[in-house]
Amino acid sequence: MYHIKRVLSLRARLITAAVLLAVLVLAALGLMLGSRQVGRDLDTASAQALRQAVLQAAVQCYAVEGSYPASLDYLEENYGLLVNHDRFIVTYEAFASNLMPQVNVLERA
Repeated sequence: MYHIKRVLSLRARLITAAVLLAVLVLAALGLMLGSRQVGRDLDTASAQALRQAVLQAAVQCYAVEGSYPASLDYLEENYGLLVNHDRFIVTYEAFASNLMPQVNVLERA
């Protein structure tokens, strides 16, 4: 029995290599774009988690002391709140001691 071996021409090999390279490049680009989106989603989730932690600490202070704290520093010093000030900007606006403060968290650029 004879086996006929097909020998690919140089042109066919180049086309195959070009298609394979294009697929690999597209896959790499897809991974890079996907990882950027995941990073943005994690940043947003971190900011939301920090905002919730600040509000929970303020509510805990209200439950213990009967009033909301006047500043974010008070929560950090007395209630164990940890804020990464290098990464986030936190605005804490307390209008009155019996009203829930307004809290906004932004990520630094």
